[in-house]
Amino acid sequence: MKKQQGFTLIELMIVVAIIGILAAIAIPAYQDYTQRAQIGEAFTVVSSAKTAIAEFAQTNGAYPVAADITALELDIAAGSAGKYANSLTVTGGSGVIEVAMKPTGVGSNIQSKKVTFTPPANLETVKGAFTWDCTSDADQKYLPKSCTGS
Repeated sequence: MKKQQGFTLIELMIVVAIIGILAAIAIPAYQDYTQRAQIGEAFTVVSSAKTAIAEFAQTNGAYPVAADITALELDIAAGSAGKYANSLTVTGGSGVIEVAMKPTGVGSNIQSKKVTFTPPANLETVKGAFTWDCTSDADQKYLPKSCTGS
């Protein structure tokens, strides 16, 4: 009898099946990870607007109105906010900031989703740190722990 060399067909089929099972687990986990990273851009895009609004509110005792928002150049037009964030809009008088994700070029679960940052309603209660509430219509698993979801 000849000495066996190499792998048998069964051994190769078992290896292919194991690789398929591992891929079935790893690919969805990677997709979730990339979507969390993409929606994380909203938190980066909004940082300068949050600072500008907080400074304006603490200096003037009120949130900026539409004319102030234009003067401060806080709004970012659609398509210009970032690689994954589509636009940034500030609501005059309330200081609420909304970042919309792009409708294409991002993970399917976060397309056109919005992340909303709401400052304290009553400026008189603000002592020390200026805190923002974060909500979103995206699934909670894609958001940082600091954002409560919808």
